Amino acid sequence: MLQIKFGTDGWRAIIAQDYTVQNVARVTDAVSIWLQNQFEKPSIVIGYDCRFGGTLFTETAIKVLCSRGIKVYTHKGFVSTPMISFGVLQYKCQQGIVITASHNPPSYNGFKLKGAHGGPTSPHLIAEVEALIPDHEVVITGQLDEYEKQGLLEYVNLEKVYEDYIRTKFDIDALNRSPFKMAYDAMFGAGQNVMKNLFPKALHLHCEVNPSFQGISPEPLHKNLLELSENIRNTPELKFGLANDGDADRIALYDEDGKYIDSHHIILLLIHYLHKYKQLSGKVAIAASTTLRVNKLCEKYGLPCEVTPIGFKYISEIMMNEDVLVGGEESGGISVKGHIPERDGIYDGLVIYEFMNATGKSLKELCAELYEIVGSFFYERADLHLLESQKLAAIEKCKAGITAFGTYQVIDTNFIDGFKYELPNNCWTMIRASGTEPLLRIYAEGNSVEEVQDILKTVRECLGV
Repeated sequence: MLQIKFGTDGWRAIIAQDYTVQNVARVTDAVSIWLQNQFEKPSIVIGYDCRFGGTLFTETAIKVLCSRGIKVYTHKGFVSTPMISFGVLQYKCQQGIVITASHNPPSYNGFKLKGAHGGPTSPHLIAEVEALIPDHEVVITGQLDEYEKQGLLEYVNLEKVYEDYIRTKFDIDALNRSPFKMAYDAMFGAGQNVMKNLFPKALHLHCEVNPSFQGISPEPLHKNLLELSENIRNTPELKFGLANDGDADRIALYDEDGKYIDSHHIILLLIHYLHKYKQLSGKVAIAASTTLRVNKLCEKYGLPCEVTPIGFKYISEIMMNEDVLVGGEESGGISVKGHIPERDGIYDGLVIYEFMNATGKSLKELCAELYEIVGSFFYERADLHLLESQKLAAIEKCKAGITAFGTYQVIDTNFIDGFKYELPNNCWTMIRASGTEPLLRIYAEGNSVEEVQDILKTVRECLGV
């Protein structure tokens, strides 16, 4: 049997190759056994996003859970990952399951675990579940209507529960009157319905179900959001762009010029708004691939900053135990104080939208305000599809020790997860193999677009990739 391992954010695999009904049943069986070993009468929330096979795989998992006597709450139709995490809290469950591969290519599906705290299940608990995955086939029995009659399966409206909650956290009517008209790109993902309900007058792009995602991975990178950018550039009344990934836990923004605002800027803007304007404090927790300017801003504001391995589960664990103002990753997964300890691309976007409307400043103006404190910067990430031998050779070069990339001297390093190198003049680069895809990622930050491109080119030459 396939050995199933959870990566940075859940188990992901290619549909019909390794991501099969039987393998989903095996993972769910392990979750069931783990729940029964830990709790007297466990219950769980489960849902799926807009990917191919979501209904089939979710129904498979429900049958396994119910056959083990575990109470299941589920939603009819697709939901976002934050809706599941919030649902775990709402229905006082011990665990949540999301059938999603997040931002991966359309050929993938996946399996995320969510803890009773309303965020990613802690790494040590995921390891316990992994150890229980059976090395034999799991018999899938029963019918959903039978389990519903027995009270083991209950349908709830997770989308409405989440939408109602959002309305308590933001003045949605005021935001709908904003002079900064919004364009929203769901990337054919699970945020589409709730955003259409909350902001009916916004421009909505890719807000329909298309499991092929038009052949584009639903990851909120600029190269995947060109239509959103073009619409804003060519439509004077559009002043703000918000995009989410396939399960709506990641975010990207666009300013009034149609310029892409990456997650590094978003994390900095959130710290700036919540601390300087809203007078909130707390620790800032960031993944290792995040801009060094976060450390600079935290030092200025007197906020503690902790760097974690990549994977929001590490940040969420800190949020469970400490007072955290902002927790975020380079990949666009961010959580803020006052919300659940979970990445939520819709919630984060609305905090920034509220910031714009509270100050009357555009996103471009807010970024300029931020640059006055930390300096302007540019960032890019290269995702390299390599042969396994090439990827391993590059990693070995990093392990052997690198003191310079061409003319760029290494002045400090951080190897907490991958290989991060601080370079002169507030520049840095990082090399890391993806935990969920067959990729080698090279990250770079510089003081101009040209400098970023030169760093990426130089690093690739040094690594021979």
